[in-house]
Amino acid sequence: MPEAGSRFTGLDLDAEVATALEGVLPRMAERTVAAIIAEVPAYTDPFRGRMGQNIVNAVQASLGAFLRLATRGGDSASDPSVVAALDGAYELGRGEARDGRSIDVLLAAFRVGARVAWRELSATAVDAGLPARIVARFAELTFAYIDELSAASVSGHSDELATAGRVRQRHLDLLGRQLLGGEDPETLRSSAETAAWPAPETLTAVLVPTAQMSRTATVLSPMSLQVTEGLPGLDPSGSWAVALVPDADGVRRTALLTALAGRTAVVGPCRPWTAVRASYLRAVRARKLGAGVLNTDEHLVELVLGADEEAAEDLRRRALAPLADLGPGPAERLAETLRSWLLNQGRRDAVAAELFVHPQTVRYRMNQIRQLYGDRLNDPEAILELTVALGIPRHSQPIGDARDAG
Repeated sequence: MPEAGSRFTGLDLDAEVATALEGVLPRMAERTVAAIIAEVPAYTDPFRGRMGQNIVNAVQASLGAFLRLATRGGDSASDPSVVAALDGAYELGRGEARDGRSIDVLLAAFRVGARVAWRELSATAVDAGLPARIVARFAELTFAYIDELSAASVSGHSDELATAGRVRQRHLDLLGRQLLGGEDPETLRSSAETAAWPAPETLTAVLVPTAQMSRTATVLSPMSLQVTEGLPGLDPSGSWAVALVPDADGVRRTALLTALAGRTAVVGPCRPWTAVRASYLRAVRARKLGAGVLNTDEHLVELVLGADEEAAEDLRRRALAPLADLGPGPAERLAETLRSWLLNQGRRDAVAAELFVHPQTVRYRMNQIRQLYGDRLNDPEAILELTVALGIPRHSQPIGDARDAG
C-alpha cells in the first residue's frame, strides 16, 4: 500500500503513454456522464444541458489531476488539484443532500462512473502495450482514487443532512412554542413553511411527563410537534412535556387514546391547528383530575366547575349556608341526600337505592332540609345553585365548619 503522502502514485510510465492517457480524458468524461444519465434515473434531468457540461468538465478535471499525479509522481496529500477534487466531491455530496437525493443515488453514479472511466483508461493502457503488472497497479490506483472521491461525497452528504436536521428541528421547536404561546395565524403559517412542516387541519395537545415523552412519541404521528421546555402555565419543576398531534379527531381520537394506554397522559380537545393553545390549556387544567390516560372530553363538567376554584368555593359556601350550623357529620349526610334528591328529580326510592338507606330515612332527611331551606327549594335559581354547588369537589373544610370561613 502506498503511504498517505503518495497513495495515488506509483506508475512507472513513459511520457508518451502518460500523454495518451491524458488525451482520452475529454471523451472519457463525456461517456461517463452519458452513462450516468442512462443508468441512474435520478440524474436524467439534472445532468442535461449546461449542468451536464459542468459535470463533464468536473469529471475531466478530477481524473486529470489523478492521472498527472499517478503517472508523474508527487505528494497527493498536498497536491492542489487532488485537494480541489476531494473538496469538490465533498461539496457535491452536500448539494445532493440539499436537492433531496439519497446517498444511494450518489453512490450509484460513482459506481457507473468508475466502470466507464476504467474501461476507457484500461483500453488506452492495453493499446499502449503496458504489461499486466502495470495495468493491475493502474486499476488499483484508479479505484482507490474514485473510492476516496465517493467517501468525500458521503461525508458531505451526511454533514449536510445533520446540519439541515438541526436547523429544521430548531424551526420546529420555535413553531411549537409559538403555537402554545398563541401567536397570530399569519406568523404560525410562516413558521410552519420555514420548518417545512405540512400544516394539518387540526391539532390535539397531549400532556405527558417529560420522562415518558420519548416512549410516547413512538405511538404518535411522526408529524407531531414536541415541546419539552418552557411550557406556559406550568412550573418548570413539574417535568411536563407536550406533543401536538395532527388530525386526531373522530375515530382517530379513539385510536390515539388506545395507543396511549398504559402511560400517563392528558389528552386535550381537538382544535384548528392555529388554535391548539386552547387544547393545551385545557389539558393543563385537567391534569389533576385523574391518573393514567385522561380524556378531557369526558371531564367537561369537572373542568367547567373547576375553572375558577375560588368562585366555586364561594358558591358552595353560599348555597350550603343553611347547613352551616350543623355539625360536620349531619351536614355531610344532608348535603349528600340533597344532591341525590336533585339528581334523581325527587324520586325517593332512587335516592334511597343510591345512598343505601331506607326510603323513610330519605323522607326524614328531606324534611330536615326543607325546614332549613324553606321556599328556596321551589326557586329554580336556588335549585340551579345547589345542583352546581353540590357537584363541585370540596377543597376546603367540611360543610359544618363553613360558618368559620373567612
